[in-house]
Amino acid sequence: MVDAAASFDGNPVAANEVSARSMRADHGRWSATASDGAALADYIQFCASALFAPAQSASWVNNWATATGADMVVAALVCDGRPALSLALEVIRRGPFKLARFAGGRHANGNFAAADPRFLPTIDAPAIRAMFKAIAKARPDIDLISLERLLPDLDGVANPLAALPNFASPNIALAVDLDGGFDALLSRASGKRKRKKHRSQTRKFEAVGRFRRIEARTPEEVDRLLDAFLEMKEARFAKMGIANVFGDRQVRAFFRALFTDALTEEKPSFLLHGLDVEGKLRAVTGSSRSGKRLICEFGAIAEDDLAFTSPGDFLFFDNIQEACELGFGVYDFSVGDEAYKRLWCDTEVQHFEVLAPLTLKGHALAAAMRQGARGKAFIKNNPTIWKLTKMLRRKAAGQAAPAPAEDDS
Repeated sequence: MVDAAASFDGNPVAANEVSARSMRADHGRWSATASDGAALADYIQFCASALFAPAQSASWVNNWATATGADMVVAALVCDGRPALSLALEVIRRGPFKLARFAGGRHANGNFAAADPRFLPTIDAPAIRAMFKAIAKARPDIDLISLERLLPDLDGVANPLAALPNFASPNIALAVDLDGGFDALLSRASGKRKRKKHRSQTRKFEAVGRFRRIEARTPEEVDRLLDAFLEMKEARFAKMGIANVFGDRQVRAFFRALFTDALTEEKPSFLLHGLDVEGKLRAVTGSSRSGKRLICEFGAIAEDDLAFTSPGDFLFFDNIQEACELGFGVYDFSVGDEAYKRLWCDTEVQHFEVLAPLTLKGHALAAAMRQGARGKAFIKNNPTIWKLTKMLRRKAAGQAAPAPAEDDS
């Protein structure tokens, strides 16, 4: 383990000097530590009382490290012997570069590093940079710290990483305000049409046979819903002509462990829902709980004889209605701007990204990544170019006609 100490204004302070005196947050005395994956136990303990987004939870990080064998580095910012902020990052190779990112890569969205809320108002850029310096000393092979898709705030608490130089993520996230309950929501969001469509879908499902919305409450049900989702998503990505981010065996093992472990919690932090029509799953969603937010992490529909009924829309209707009944303040569709999300959403969330180069190579990689993000944003914010891009992907995959956009996230 490497210990790097710095005062709040960024001036270096000897480690033994820091440990010998009281470090009070209002006086701005901090220490920063970084270590390998052995420090995950400390991270898990810290999360027991910390504020964090789902992808920074102890369960997410620990299951990802276990399932994938990820090369982990754990850093902490400490005040008066108490951790104030912690990062659990996986180290990956990208060509000739090594970068440290949130565990889970593209699967980690709406990120907010684990933090003690009591210290958040006093954490500034120099303090966070001290933590990055500790990472550089512990792991000189890391070229860049890449923290992507960061939430601007979590239930009104500002993200401390926004104190660093940052830029907007190329993809926005969409959410719907649940204030006032489900009836109030429908009154603001074409409720009459939504209810009429839901009744029509109900009749179509009844014509086929018995149907029900289910929540996975046993390991066997987790396996069933997750297997169905993975099969749906594989077919969907093949039709769209893009790589299947759920295709890796280790990634599948991670999600299986994540949702299974959540069953042991009084209020599961990760949960699966499905629409079963006559014994077959037609739509599946995977969600996470985060304070006042219920977040749809992923979803998919079966490309079968009932796809025309929009089973995903039906499941979202029921999921959002239940979220209102349970007292959630926001239903978050997460990253991605899609038509089926716009049917509900009234809020756009602009995530941001932080790139912290640790080496000269890291500066070069950061410049390339910023340029790449600008390019993606330009394409996705131009409807004509984005439509053309998706059409070309489908043609490359041998699909002449556009597929339903119900599960493009």
